[in-house]
Amino acid sequence: MYPTFVIAGRLRRDYLLPPVGHPLIDVPGGDLLYAAAGLAVWEGSVGLLARVGEDYPHEWLRAFEQRGLDTRGVRILPEHLDLRFFQAYLDPLTPQRNNPVAHFARLGLTYPKALLGYQPPAEVQDDRKTVEPASPRPVDIPEDYLDASAVHLCPLDYSTHNRLMPAFRQGRTTTLTLDPSASYMIPAAWADLRLLLQGLTAFLPCEEEVRALFWGQSDDLWEMADALAAQGCELIVIKRGGHGQMLYDAPARKRWEIPAYPTDLVDPTGAGDSFCGGFLAGYRQTYDPLRAVLYGNVSASLTIEGSGAFHALETLPGLAQARLDSLAEIVRQV
Repeated sequence: MYPTFVIAGRLRRDYLLPPVGHPLIDVPGGDLLYAAAGLAVWEGSVGLLARVGEDYPHEWLRAFEQRGLDTRGVRILPEHLDLRFFQAYLDPLTPQRNNPVAHFARLGLTYPKALLGYQPPAEVQDDRKTVEPASPRPVDIPEDYLDASAVHLCPLDYSTHNRLMPAFRQGRTTTLTLDPSASYMIPAAWADLRLLLQGLTAFLPCEEEVRALFWGQSDDLWEMADALAAQGCELIVIKRGGHGQMLYDAPARKRWEIPAYPTDLVDPTGAGDSFCGGFLAGYRQTYDPLRAVLYGNVSASLTIEGSGAFHALETLPGLAQARLDSLAEIVRQV
């Protein structure tokens, strides 16, 4: 049986110092897993598309399978890939990714040997001509993944997004959502971004990325959403962290503001990715854009209440549905 959903992204080996709770040292992470977990809150049959090196823990892949995730799309390259990722927080909402030695010292923690030699990834201003080694390629897609009806692309370099989208469109994919990379959300990349937006079901950037794209042109988020939708994308969802989401439904010409579900913040890592997974599940269940945002909102709320990519799947049965019902009563059309 082919998976109903496919998520393409990156797997990481996370070293996290969350705002609350214990450090997480060398645990499975990456936008791919957080998005998959956000989707799996509501739906099963999820295929993962990614690349890892031969040094990636195989027992992790088996653990993913035990959670019902299809890992046949995870290509293991015959080489070493440095997938380490460090993140700490000086306050609950501001991630810090530089100088891990200083952060461990600040908290009085022993520096992990596995992080020796780690260099934080350089901030890329424009990646349109770069393909990251860990980004999945069209050749990595199992043939039956092309029969999946719904696909989400996590933040990846522009070239990878540009190559994966037509590959899935040639199959049976009818719902295609995309979370852009900040590296190409810049004014100079507008013409190329327009190519990605054409025929896209939903575009799911965060507020900072949208503002960077329209820097010096507009300060009105609704105006920005309208300009993005005009390129041929049905739905624009702007993720605003603790302020919730803004939804622009282009076919219906409707605007919605959805507040974030009120909950205790433990670790915001992966919340945006979890939202995207929940959104895809909600949209395929209901084909109602507003309802889909509520699904994503709830997935994100479950993720931030703990640490680790799969925390959202370890909550009490019925909690997600209860939050969904509660949120539906407080959204408002603009």
